Parts: sequence; structure tokens; C-alpha cells
Amino acid sequence: MRKIASHLVLTPQGLERNRLVVFDDNGTVLGVEECPAPDRMAGVEWYGGVLIPGMVNAHSHLELSYVQGCITPHEGFSGFARGLRASRHLATPEFMRSRAEWWDAKMWSDGVQAVGDVCNDALTFELKSRSRIYYKSFVELYGLAHKDTSAVDTVLDKALEMGLDASITPHSLYLLCDEAYRAACGSERLSIHFDESPEEVELFERRGAMWEWYSSAGFRAPFIDDYASPEERLLALTPSDRQVLLVHACMADVATIKRVEAHFDNKPSWVVCPLSNDFISQLTPPVEALMECASKVAIGTDSLSSNTSLSMVAEMAAMPQVPLEVRLRWATQGGAEALGLEQRLGEFRSGLQSGAVVIEGVDFESMQLTPQSLSRRIL
Repeated sequence: MRKIASHLVLTPQGLERNRLVVFDDNGTVLGVEECPAPDRMAGVEWYGGVLIPGMVNAHSHLELSYVQGCITPHEGFSGFARGLRASRHLATPEFMRSRAEWWDAKMWSDGVQAVGDVCNDALTFELKSRSRIYYKSFVELYGLAHKDTSAVDTVLDKALEMGLDASITPHSLYLLCDEAYRAACGSERLSIHFDESPEEVELFERRGAMWEWYSSAGFRAPFIDDYASPEERLLALTPSDRQVLLVHACMADVATIKRVEAHFDNKPSWVVCPLSNDFISQLTPPVEALMECASKVAIGTDSLSSNTSLSMVAEMAAMPQVPLEVRLRWATQGGAEALGLEQRLGEFRSGLQSGAVVIEGVDFESMQLTPQSLSRRIL
């Protein structure tokens, strides 16, 4: 049995003082106990900072870890897409796997318990099969020429053969025809890049950088004739009974969020990736609107093609306008809900194997993260 405490503990009731979390020898939560002086109590492990459950990175692309530092920031979505195409497959498979290995280990030591990971090939599958992190692998389908999921069926089959939790998902609302998009929605849980940039919205209005790129490249996107916006296409094509992660949503406003929430039987999870948005387009996710209207919010790091690290603390620090307790909830419970893991992790609740993480370098007076803030795994 282990008893672990800190200055503040994120319990199901909120950020609380004078609490300790009790775990059995297998790391399962037995409960949260009140204690008037946990830092002076025999048998209690005391860590300065904020004690939280293991975090959930709800959106990443581990296989792109080798692209770190290869793409110029702040060139907009079209510039980023061109840079990513130019950078893919320039490294050897051995180097690609070694970078993924390093970041998998780094995320674990930083306190990441689970990851919603988007993948295009089997590069990381062997690593995931033995990782201490729980991975939900979203095999994404994209390409305007596709009519079904056959292009990625073999990737999914390989993931399932290796015992991974994996399913097919559409990449976005702008890179698939209707037929292929519907085919990719066959899974119960989907992770969709949605309303990420002005270029995505402008494409449906036949203007902007993405529209010019499609036109010059000869891409045929007939859906532009049928839908006025990414939101309209999402609601028309995505079955209402799906569990959906909507990633980025920088262009979503209160009205959009309310309409999307009303469409789905099970409320969607809105996944914010603020540092990636800043890297690509110097945008910020609509966190105030999400706090007002969204039922479920989670946090992702996106990939190292559009970020400098896979640090969940850095992502939280980039949203100082959101109360710290809310950010911590998004990084833990919100991520678990997004991946369907809320009965396994995400909270200090009896019976869960949540892990335990301390965040150090917190300014307790302002209740803000600082440039010195970091996380480390305790259990």
C-alpha cells in the first residue's frame, strides 16, 4: 500500500488541500483520505506541488516524431501541409522508430497514462504493443480519390493482429469525398480534424489559400458544391450515434459548438492543441466558448511536426485564461472520456488505475503554471 500526498490534490470534488491518495500494491486507487497534516504523517509520500492522476494526451501523431524541427512555423495551414509533405520519409525507418521510442518513454516519465494516436502506417505498432502507455490508435483515411477504406484496411488489420486498440477514422472534412467519409465513419469512436484554420472554412467558400492550392493541383473536391461549411458537412455525414473527438476547432464559435453538441447522441469531446495551433497559424482554440457550451473537453499535443515537445504541462500553460482546475480536469478526466477510458483511469476514484503525477513549479498565489512548471510520474 502507498499513500501519496501533495500541497493540492485533484480529487473528483476539485483541487483540495489536506488529502492523500491510497493505492494498493498493484497501483489501483483504494480511495482519497482527509488528513490534517499529510506532510508530517508517517508512511505518507509527500511531494511539493499538485498531485493529479496520470494525464491523457487525446491527440498526437507519434509516428511523426522524427519531423521535429523540420517545418517552418507560422506559415499557415497550407504552408504547413507543404512542409509536412516535403519532410515525410526523408529519414530512415530506424531513425523514425528511435524518435518514437524516445518520446514514448518521455511521455511516460512525464506522467502520460494514455494517448489518442493518429497513424498512417504500422511504424509505431510494435512499440505501442509493449509500451506502458495505453494507446488508442486512430488509423486515418485521407485522399480525395478514395471511395472506401481499402487504402488503410491492411494497416488496421496489422494493428489488430498486434493486439492494439485501433479503428479507422476520417482525417477531416476537406480531404475525403462523401462516399469515403461515410465508409470511414464505420467505427464507434472517431477522431476528426475539424475547423482547424481559416483556410479550411474558406475552402467551402471557394476562396483562400487551400482553395488556391486545390485548384492549382487539380484536386477534385465535389463536396464544395454541396456544403456551405465544414460544420454543415460534419452534421450531414457523421452518424449521430458516434463518439467523436473534434480536434483543434479554432474556428468554432458558440453557435457552432451548440449545433454540433445537439447533433450527437453522445456529446463530442473537443480536443484543444494550443501550441500546435500557434505553431501553424498563430491561432488559439476557443477555450472561453468551450467552457461555456461544451460538455467534454480534452487536451492534445498534436505531433512534433507542429510542436517543440509532447508536454501536456506546456499545453496547459498556454491557456492561462482557463482556471487551473479546469485545465487539469481536461488533461486527465476529459482525455479519459474522449478515449472511452473513464472506467480505467483519469481520476483518483476507487478501483481505477489512474497513476499519480506531481506538477511542480506552480504559482499557488495566482494558481497558474509558470515557465518552471513540469510534471513527473510518481506511480
